[in-house]
Amino acid sequence: MDHDERRPVGADPTAAAMAPARPPRIPPRWFVRSAWVVHRGLYRATRGRKGLWPATSERWGAMRLTTTGRRSGLERVAIVAYLEDGPNLVTLAMNGWAEPDPAWWLNLRAHPDASVVLPTGRRDVRARAATGEERDRLWAAWQTLGDDVEALAARRSRETAVVVLEPR
Repeated sequence: MDHDERRPVGADPTAAAMAPARPPRIPPRWFVRSAWVVHRGLYRATRGRKGLWPATSERWGAMRLTTTGRRSGLERVAIVAYLEDGPNLVTLAMNGWAEPDPAWWLNLRAHPDASVVLPTGRRDVRARAATGEERDRLWAAWQTLGDDVEALAARRSRETAVVVLEPR
């Protein structure tokens, strides 16, 4: 049985379907930011041996993304979730589901050439936002990975960008 189909024994399935959906719980912003600081610190302390993992058909992966700062021109590093779509890598510009776009996405919009480090090695990429049918298809792919991205995205007033990183 799929985890989405579980309900208490004897529960009325129509009553469960009619109950208002509760938005997913998101930890406080300070906790999310602290978790990413620890994650980046783990990656640095282990010289890249820990902190990244490959994407699979059942789970998103984690990659290290290096962008060029839109104002400073300096290298900026973020660790972001990704999935693979053929030769492309796909991520969501979600900023921990907070309202503003993440700085790495603002940087990529200004300077689309970037590099990523995956568990399998480094790649040079060029970023762009997915649109239309491609965005719909990739958004649906994210929904199959266990996180309720639709409900999480509904917490933001703007559409969450689906970012495609194409090989350069």
